[in-house]
Amino acid sequence: MAVPKRKKSKSRVRMHRQTHRTTVPAAKPCPNCGAVQRTHRVCTACGYYRERQVLTITAE
Repeated sequence: MAVPKRKKSKSRVRMHRQTHRTTVPAAKPCPNCGAVQRTHRVCTACGYYRERQVLTITAE
């Protein structure tokens, strides 16, 4: 059975775990309504994408 020869240092363990961190998705204001939207997606507030009406959003 394989057993490590020496104990891994805290530095090496933490460097290895750095790749498991999560990233915050990029967000920008909508050029049409100003609401925050994720990049390359339709604005959920107004339904615009690339300055075109793509979805019709109804107010509740």
